[in-house]
Parts: sequence; structure tokens; C-alpha cells
Amino acid sequence: MKLLLCLAVLALASVPAAADVNVTGNWSGTFTMQGPNGQTKDGTALLVLKQTGSEITGTVGPDESERIDIKKGTIDGNKITIECSDGEHQMLFTLVLADDRISGDVRATDAGDERRAKLDVKRTK
Repeated sequence: MKLLLCLAVLALASVPAAADVNVTGNWSGTFTMQGPNGQTKDGTALLVLKQTGSEITGTVGPDESERIDIKKGTIDGNKITIECSDGEHQMLFTLVLADDRISGDVRATDAGDERRAKLDVKRTK
């Protein structure tokens, strides 16, 4: 029994501690929308995030004057998923946190029309 307990303690001690990640804050950068014919349109992006445990709340949008509330947001390790809707438009963000940047894909649907975009933001100081 003592041997089993010692092995369990050693196993736990050898597991690296999870990184203490918190994405709370303002993130700004670029949002590049791809149209149905392959054309792209660049814009700005602003994410105002608040993390509590693995839950993320806040807003997303192009700037301070135009933002949409996050309906559901989660973080698992460095993977972030955000869902938001303004009634007509629904968006799903599938993002990755690396260093002090969040980047990834956005899928937006509007009355059956689907658009894709790339997001790349960094934490503002």
C-alpha cells in the first residue's frame, strides 16, 4: 500500500502544472473576410474579453462603437471557442492563443448565407 501511495505521489509530482492562462482584457487587430468569389475584405477587430475559469464573456466587433455580446465562450488550454449573434448574423470563432496573440477562423451565417474570415488580434496595453 505504501508503495502504491509513493508511486501515485511521484506520478503527480512529475506532471507539469497547467499554464495559468487568462485572456481577460482588450484584444485588437485584423479581421479578413473572404467573399463567395474568393475576394477578401480587410477590417479591424476588437475583442473585449473577461475570463472566469474556462468561461469567456464580453463583446466582439470591429471597434468600440459596434460590438456584439458573446453568447457562449470557452477556453480549454490554448483553444478558444466563441459564439455570438446579433439576431440576423450568427458567428462561430474557433481560435488559438499563442504568446500574446489570438488568431483563427470565424464562420458567419446570415439567412443561410455562410462567410468565412480570419482573425488575428493581440492584447492591447
